[in-house]
Amino acid sequence: MRGRVLIIVFWFALLPFGCGYNEIQGLDEGVKAAWAEVQNQYQRRADLVPNLVRVVSAYASHERETLTEVTEARARAVQIAPGTDLPARPEEFRKFQSAQAQLSGALNRLMVVVEKYPELKANDNFRDLQSQLEGTENRIAVARNRYIRAVEEYNKKVRYFPTNLTAKYLLGLSARENFTAPDRDVERVPDVKF
Repeated sequence: MRGRVLIIVFWFALLPFGCGYNEIQGLDEGVKAAWAEVQNQYQRRADLVPNLVRVVSAYASHERETLTEVTEARARAVQIAPGTDLPARPEEFRKFQSAQAQLSGALNRLMVVVEKYPELKANDNFRDLQSQLEGTENRIAVARNRYIRAVEEYNKKVRYFPTNLTAKYLLGLSARENFTAPDRDVERVPDVKF
């Protein structure tokens, strides 16, 4: 009986602060929606890659190594099923992030190869695909940024007192994994030569 009274007193003491149940639920849905948009943009890019490889291979067939690298990177990127719960699985989330970074790198190398083929750069199909790919890369950056912000707000609410009690004990929620910079050396200043 005494334990129940203490719990009731504790609950009423926290009542002015609010338990945050609805707000946490709303933030959780916001994170899921932001993640769905990230997945959508990655899928858009994955759908564009085969068309891009087909057009480039028609002009630069002896660049097989680069084309194979792009194709394999795409296969690795789409192999990881990025369901809505992927951010809750940190190891798989990092693998997914790494596979997407590898695809980005392979596509960048492909664009460098394309510079050697003026007739390819003049091809309307290639220009359209390149434009779509550039737009998709921008959309990916925006979607990732929105996801990062949504996770930041969610993680604050899940970790701050007293809503952390609701998150942990009532909803069984914990902080979510977020995107990090790729493994490459991002702090190194690029060497520009004229």
